[in-house]
Parts: sequence; structure tokens; C-alpha cells
Amino acid sequence: MDPKLSEVSQMCELFKAALVRNDFEKCETLLSQLKVLLTAFRSLPPLFEATLNAVHELTVARDIYEHAVILSVKTEDQDAFERDFFQLKPYYTDAGDRLPQSQQEFPILGLNLLRLLVQNRIAEFHTELELLSASALENPCIKHAVELEQSFMEGAYNRVLTARQTVPHETYVYFMDLLAKTVRDEIAGCSEKAYDSLSINDARQILLFSSDQELSGYINEEHPEWEIKNGYVIFQKAKESAPCKEIPSLQLITQTLSYARELERIV
Repeated sequence: MDPKLSEVSQMCELFKAALVRNDFEKCETLLSQLKVLLTAFRSLPPLFEATLNAVHELTVARDIYEHAVILSVKTEDQDAFERDFFQLKPYYTDAGDRLPQSQQEFPILGLNLLRLLVQNRIAEFHTELELLSASALENPCIKHAVELEQSFMEGAYNRVLTARQTVPHETYVYFMDLLAKTVRDEIAGCSEKAYDSLSINDARQILLFSSDQELSGYINEEHPEWEIKNGYVIFQKAKESAPCKEIPSLQLITQTLSYARELERIV
């Protein structure tokens, strides 16, 4: 085996072992070194030269970037996730016909869809979906993300929250927790505008918590302006602190009448 390829392979195994034991500092150091070493292989993107060890080099590089993505999830670093995912993606697309399919491909593609959903990048979410094959869309990891997006768009927040219990891969829990927080924040914002107060039982059910303690913890951390008093959650302070904007009704009426006159002239 080529000495450089042998060095990268051995370091890759050390990197993966450090990731298993959650030694993130060691992982970061090894990953930086590996990325530098990979630049010496001309078989990798974007060159894709047909070197003697091209398949082996591509396989090792793909393995490294797949575990780099998993590392970014474990360290809860979304910027690193995006950076490493885009470095990995050519190995699934441009080099897809040169390598056997990776077992990590669909879980990672599903993870990326989930990330886009959490970040509310819906247009990019659908763009990524359109690039997938019909067989990929039937994979449980991809279907999980698609069903979540449908539930989110329909406002079926209970389905979004319960989906955490059926994640197709352990790495999905991080993004599912972020999505759950987004959903609860959305419900909370609507609730404080729609109601003056709610009973603790109703608030717990609306915010989809399983216990009063969870509800109390959420209020203390996220909405200290809410009051819990006599068995009720009171939103009055939140309403008072919300900025009140005056609607320039006279200006709007004048503009509407002006548009109407212009339309009459055109007709």
C-alpha cells in the first residue's frame, strides 16, 4: 500500500476510535491533520484522477468526512456540519458510480434535511429532495425528514414532537430537540397573543409537556415574563411588554382610494 494512504488509513482509525469514546479534542486535532493529508490525493474531488489507488483513497476520504459530520452533531456545531457535509456530498454524487454505496449515506442525507428544516430553510430542503432518487425517498431516514416537514407545515405540532421517540438514527436526536424547541416557541408565541391566561393543565397540554414540572422549567427558562398564579399561567406582562404599533389608517385609506382612481383610468 502507498505509504501516504497507509498513514491516512491508520489515522482515520484513530479518529474513529476517539469519536466512539467522545474524545472531541482528540477528534478535532486528528480531523485537521487528516484534511491536510487528503489534499495530496489527486483522485479526490474536484480532480477525480484515475490513480492506481483511486477507489481506496475515495473510500477512506468518504469515511473520514462521514465521521466528521457525526462529530459535528455530537459537538452540536451546525456550522461545522454544513462545512463537512458539503465536503462529503461529492462522494455521494460525483463519485457515486465509482464506489459501493456507504451505509451512512441515507442517515447523513436525512440528517442534512433535518438540519435545513430546523433552520427553516424550506426552499433548500425541497431542492435537496428533488436531487434524490425514487429509491432514496423510500428510505426510512429520508421519509422521517419528509414526514416531519409535512407535519410542521400543517401545524401538526404534536406529530413533530412525538416523532422524537421514533428517530431512525441516534444522531437525529440533537436536531429533533432543536425542532421541538422551535415548535414550542411557536406555540408559546401564539398562546400569549390568543389568551390572557390558561390553566396549568391547559398550558401543559397546549405546549405538549408530559408534566407540570417540565412546563414550569420551560417558563422559568424561556418565558420569565409569564406568571404562574393560583393554578393559572398569566400572559398579561408579556402583552404589556410587547411593542404596540399604530396603524396609519388614514394614510392607508388615502392610498387605497388613489389606487382605485388609477385603476378606473386604466380601464
